[in-house]
Amino acid sequence: MIWSMLKIILFVAAIAGAVLGAGMITETSGGVRIAVGTMEFNLGPLQSVIALVVFVFAVWLLLKLVNLLVAVLRFLNGDETAISRYFDRNRERKGYAALAEGMMALASGEERVAMARASKAEKYLKKPELTNLITAQAAEMAGDRKQAEAVYKRLLADERTRFVGIRGIMKQKLEAGDTDTALKLAEKAFALKPRHVETGDILLALQATQNDWSGARKTLGTKVKTGALPKDVGRRRDGVLALQEAKEVFAEGNSIRAREAAIEANKLSPDLIPAAVLAAQSYADQENKRYASRLLAKAWAVKPHPDLAAAFARLEPDETPQERLKRFRTLTKHQSDHPETRMLLAELHIAAEDFDAARKALGDLSETDPTQRSLTLMAAIDRGQGADDDAVRGWLTKAVTASRGEQWVCDKCNHVHGDWTPVCAECGAFDTLSWKVPSEGEVKMHGGAEMLPLLVGKPEVPVEIVEPVEAAATVEYPYSIALATTRREARSFVDPL
Repeated sequence: MIWSMLKIILFVAAIAGAVLGAGMITETSGGVRIAVGTMEFNLGPLQSVIALVVFVFAVWLLLKLVNLLVAVLRFLNGDETAISRYFDRNRERKGYAALAEGMMALASGEERVAMARASKAEKYLKKPELTNLITAQAAEMAGDRKQAEAVYKRLLADERTRFVGIRGIMKQKLEAGDTDTALKLAEKAFALKPRHVETGDILLALQATQNDWSGARKTLGTKVKTGALPKDVGRRRDGVLALQEAKEVFAEGNSIRAREAAIEANKLSPDLIPAAVLAAQSYADQENKRYASRLLAKAWAVKPHPDLAAAFARLEPDETPQERLKRFRTLTKHQSDHPETRMLLAELHIAAEDFDAARKALGDLSETDPTQRSLTLMAAIDRGQGADDDAVRGWLTKAVTASRGEQWVCDKCNHVHGDWTPVCAECGAFDTLSWKVPSEGEVKMHGGAEMLPLLVGKPEVPVEIVEPVEAAATVEYPYSIALATTRREARSFVDPL
């Protein structure tokens, strides 16, 4: 739009300048005198300008005639394509000029001008691999999806432009939500150009969306083999895919193959928390709890996480709170200053009814890193030490508006997930979830809410319809029942208010 207005202004300025110049020349006195032998020509100012223009045009025409004459002489000497090359050069000049104008119009957002210039360029050049691409992009920009698809289909006929055509139609199908067709097109495009990063990523995401984990692993292997993906990243993502494949095998009931797949997923990516949990479960199913404990402890040393603690607790479901506290030293000796380790120790001491030790383990976490979990733990500790109801409810009221702490957050779109998943539910990106504190958003807190009614002595009610103090009753209490042996033992250290 701005470029069109600028061209109009320049055109008007040029006309105004020409008119002004002609007027000045007409009013100028004197002229040009040309003497040739005994002949003499006297030209006025305006006549001199016209004569100069005619002379330049005559020289240009003479050069053209000379070039044509040379081409004719070459043709007569046996060069059968001399004359055709002469005319082709002119056509190419005009064609490439139109092509350049079309690209400039496309870049400046003038889709209709771009389509017109592409049509003109095709008329002179006869190179659809160049002009069709501009036409398709201009049609998409103008919202004419039908014409764009028709042009992309024409590109399929030429091997040189087949990839571009498939990729263009694939993107259209993705925008339309036709993922099945887009998946087939992505497979064809990836087979043509396995080094193309964008196509490989799209194919991988679509295969993951369709739960085609085996196919996704093959695609990933090809990306690593061709150098389109670094080996360390490929190994990590292969672990993610192996984990999902293992989950499906577990669901099918094939225990032997499932154990092998889970262990493979953990070996490929030891820092992947769900893989560590699944591998530990597979070892436990083989009655190899020592390996399961070692694996979970190794994962905890890398990144403490509630799911690791819950999996560690499931290894010995019938132990007493004191036995559990002793066994959990395998985990808590690692990352002892980490907030997750401190909260885990506090939960274990609460289960063992050692509230002084629980307060010591939690330390000043409720002040330095006040989250819903640390604040509700303080409520449980105060209640266990005999604090009055107002003190307990005070902690729970603070927890209502406190941060929910670390959650599974997509690095690409910042969408928060309640549980880990290989594909972001919001943007569809693959392997982008990280365990961190979200910038915004509401998600579930890891752990159960079973203990909260025991603390406040009333059933949970929606936050939206109660006063702030009463709303504290709806905060999910982080104490995991998996860390207690029975519901009876959980009640033993907290009485209803």
